[in-house]
Amino acid sequence: MSTADAAAGAGGATRAAGAAGTGGAARGGAVLPETAAVYWRPRLDAERLRRRGWAWTATSLAHCVPFMATAVLMLALEPLAFPVAAIAVVHAWGIPALYANRGAGVVRARRRVGAGPERIALGLLGDLVGHEARALHARTGLMLERGTLGVWLVGEAGALLVRPGGRRVDCWCVRVDADLPSADRTAHLLLALREDEAGFATVANLAFSGAPWRLRRRLPAERRPALQVAVAAARA
Repeated sequence: MSTADAAAGAGGATRAAGAAGTGGAARGGAVLPETAAVYWRPRLDAERLRRRGWAWTATSLAHCVPFMATAVLMLALEPLAFPVAAIAVVHAWGIPALYANRGAGVVRARRRVGAGPERIALGLLGDLVGHEARALHARTGLMLERGTLGVWLVGEAGALLVRPGGRRVDCWCVRVDADLPSADRTAHLLLALREDEAGFATVANLAFSGAPWRLRRRLPAERRPALQVAVAAARA
């Protein structure tokens, strides 16, 4: 979607942004056409999202617990095996860290196009949101959007979803045309999210689900304040 194309579709979205400039719910009844490409996936709702989160945690534990158990068993059988047990503990700690690093990758900055198109696209994106969201984007590169599933932070090629209560964050990867200006990519995802929040989560690929503190350690420094703001908003 080019800047001009986004502008054409932004009329209705901008009206929705009047109330949603600080983040709003998706427009009722709309369904993203992209959901047809993943027809085998059930549409996500809060309950399905909760189950996916617990499944992600269970999978992580299934990878980590054997290493921890091995370390404990080796120390119990032979204390001199401490170095090998320590390696097993490092593996147990490293697996969730690798998952979190993959999740952080969905909001890392992508390559930029020319300064002119970037400036124009940034102006269009600014028209879609309110002052607070614009200021946060200027500082962190992420756009905050409140939805029914939680508080979203939208980036250029993915989004973070902080669940209500702020105790879990999901990282969603979405394929976007890499030739677009960065703000155009963000606008594309923001408009899709407003159009059909459940459909957006259904189409996107889950890259990580876990505690915000674990993800925060892997985020680029400039992105971390946005996660802090989103967690505070989810707890409010």
